Amino acid sequence: YFLETTTPQWLSGELIGKPAGVFTSTASLHGGQESTLLSMMLPLLHHGMVIAGIPYSEADLTTTTSGGTPYGASHVAGARGDLPLTDEEKRLCMAQGKRLAQLALKLR
Repeated sequence: YFLETTTPQWLSGELIGKPAGVFTSTASLHGGQESTLLSMMLPLLHHGMVIAGIPYSEADLTTTTSGGTPYGASHVAGARGDLPLTDEEKRLCMAQGKRLAQLALKLR
């Protein structure tokens, strides 16, 4: 519901050109990670924000057997939500965070 409260920022254009990234967690590997991430981007794009995903130059993106997409970091938590982050998921989270920070510095 947070984004629904950002109408004043949308009307004023306050977030145009600001960096953003999205991430998610699902219960299973095919639990809708990609569609969730893409859906989360829509209001950010309406705000004119610049989205930072994860490029395929990140080796873990091509080898992960759990979470991780070019749209953003993700985690497979398991049906009970008790699975810890894998090393690949952690590295992909760090890569996306680093990319977002670099983008923020460039847009400053």
